[in-house]
Amino acid sequence: MELQAQPIRGRFAPTPSGWIHLGNARTALLSWLHVRSLGGTYILRMEDIDMTRARSQLAQGIMEDLRWIGLEWDEGPDVGGPYGPYTQSQRLERFQSALEILQEQDLLYPCFCSRADIVAAAHAPHGLSGEGPAYSGACRNLSSQDVVAKAQHKLPSLRFKVPQNPDAVISFHDQVAGHVTFGAAEGGDFIVKRADGMFSYQLAVVVDDADMYMTDVLRGYDLLDSTPRQLLLYQALGLQSPRFAHVPLVLGPDGRRLAKRHGGVALRAMRRQGITPEAVIGWLAYFSGLLDSPEPVKAVDLIDDFHLDKLPKEPVILTKQCLMRLSALQR
Repeated sequence: MELQAQPIRGRFAPTPSGWIHLGNARTALLSWLHVRSLGGTYILRMEDIDMTRARSQLAQGIMEDLRWIGLEWDEGPDVGGPYGPYTQSQRLERFQSALEILQEQDLLYPCFCSRADIVAAAHAPHGLSGEGPAYSGACRNLSSQDVVAKAQHKLPSLRFKVPQNPDAVISFHDQVAGHVTFGAAEGGDFIVKRADGMFSYQLAVVVDDADMYMTDVLRGYDLLDSTPRQLLLYQALGLQSPRFAHVPLVLGPDGRRLAKRHGGVALRAMRRQGITPEAVIGWLAYFSGLLDSPEPVKAVDLIDDFHLDKLPKEPVILTKQCLMRLSALQR
C-alpha cells in the first residue's frame, strides 16, 4: 500500500535514560503538531532497548512531563493500542525474527572487532551517526574456520552487509532537510546485534516503525545520517519506509547539543520552579519559527497554523540570556 493511501501515523520515541528537556520536548511538540495538523494518529513509544541505561521511573516521568505541556497520544505504553507493546524491551522476539530474515538472505556476518580495534585501524574515516570511525570490513570475509576459532575467545556482534560498490548512493527526500544523498558504503557495515546480545537501535526502530504502520517520522537532525542505514534495512526486510522530517537541534550557549549540563532545561525542573506549561510551549514555538515572540500559548492552539515549511533550517542556539529569561518565568 502506498503511503499516500494510508492513514497518517506519527510518533515520539524517547529513551528513558534521563529527564526530558527543552530540546527533546521541542521534537515531541513538533512531531505532535505535524500529526495533529494532518488529522492523524499519534503514538508514544519507549525506546528502552538499552536496559543498562533505561529506567522505568524515568519512562513514567517522561509521560508526566509530556502531558504537563499539553501533549497526549492515541496509542502508547500506558493507553495500549492495536500494534503494541509500545515498549521496546517487550518486543525482543520481533527483532529476533527480523534478524533471522536478514540471516536467511546472507546479509549478516559475525564481527569480533572491538571499538578500540576500529579506532586503531589505519586511516579509518569518520563513520555515520556519531558511531565513530567507519568500519573497515575486517571480519566480512572470515572463513568458517576463523569464525569458529575466534568465537572460542570472544562473542561476536552481527553486522549488516552494506553495498560495497563505491558509486552506489542512497537518496531520499526529507520534508525539512530537502533532497539528501549518502554514499551507500559510507560508514561501512553496521551492527544490528551487539556482542552482549542487545539489538541495535537501527534494527529496532525499523521493525517498530513498520510494525506500528508509521507513515511520518519527525525527529532530530542528529539522526539524519541514520536514515540510509534504516532504508537499507527496510528494503532488505521488504518493509515500507515512512516519510522523514529531520529538524535542526536546539543547542546550548556553547554550541553543543542541549543537555542537563546547561542547567535548568529539564521540564521537571521548570515545573518545580513554577513555570507554566503555556510559557514553555511559547518558547518552544518561538524557537521553531511558529511564533514571532515567546508568548504563552497552549499546544493545541498551534495546530491549525502548523506547517513544516515554517521550521528553521539551522540549529537553534539557546543563549545564556534565553536561559536566564526561562529561569525567571514564574506564575
